[in-house]
Amino acid sequence: MGIIAFLILGLVAGVIAKAIMPGDDPGGIIVTTIIGVVGALIGGFLAAALFDAHPLDDFFDVSTWVTAIFGAIILLAIYRVVTGDRRRTASI
Repeated sequence: MGIIAFLILGLVAGVIAKAIMPGDDPGGIIVTTIIGVVGALIGGFLAAALFDAHPLDDFFDVSTWVTAIFGAIILLAIYRVVTGDRRRTASI
C-alpha cells in the first residue's frame, strides 16, 4: 500500500473511530490522521501477533479497514485512560 493510501486510510479510520467513541479528544485533521495511522499500525501488529494475519496489504480489503478502525479505537481508549484524571482535575 502506498504512503498516500495509508494516510487516507488513517484519516478515514480516525474519523470513524472518533465517531464511534465521541468525547473530548484532540481534534484537527492532522491529529485525526495520526490517530488513524498509529491505530492501523497497532491493529496490524495485533492481527499479526494474535492471528498470524497481515491485513494491511491491500487498500480495498475489508480486513484492512476493520483493523485500522479497531486499532484507532484502542488508541483512543488508551489516550482517555492516560489523560482522563488530568483533564478532570484541571477543570475543577
